[in-house]
Amino acid sequence: MKVLAETERLLLRELTSADAAGMFELDSDPEVHRFLGNRPVRTLAQSAAVIEFVRQQYQTNGIGRWAVELRATGEFLGWAGLKLVQEPLNGHVGFHDVGYRFIRRFWGRGFATEAARASVAYGFKVLHLPALYATADLRNLASRAVLGKVGFRQVSEFDYEGVPTAWLEARSPHRQA
Repeated sequence: MKVLAETERLLLRELTSADAAGMFELDSDPEVHRFLGNRPVRTLAQSAAVIEFVRQQYQTNGIGRWAVELRATGEFLGWAGLKLVQEPLNGHVGFHDVGYRFIRRFWGRGFATEAARASVAYGFKVLHLPALYATADLRNLASRAVLGKVGFRQVSEFDYEGVPTAWLEARSPHRQA
């Protein structure tokens, strides 16, 4: 198991097949998917396939979403991290997207902000990326607030599959002028 980042309360590590039950709890909840197109998974096999897809991204792109666990207990909370987006989105291709998703019983405790902050730091300090991007359904005020707390600003809006969506950007404070 490769650990990518640690925070005061969280451990961010590569997803493994052992995370399938936690991923199923996360992605089978319709409320978790309210701002994600309302397509929750229905089987544990679907969650296992998602994990394998992300693990392939580690091999192909050197980056993918990470499991987030509580350091004190090892409990799976959800996922966070960076993803290299190779397909066109809002006129952009080949960019690193910051994302996160948590099991509902862990909402409202600051875990998303803590994990997103660690993801941004990894992108800028470890990968030395000049910019990171994120998208959020315009109605998802909680997610947009998290992104604002970790340095993103909304630069535009676009239509994603019929949904008004915010396009957010964070620029590295470490880049050369």
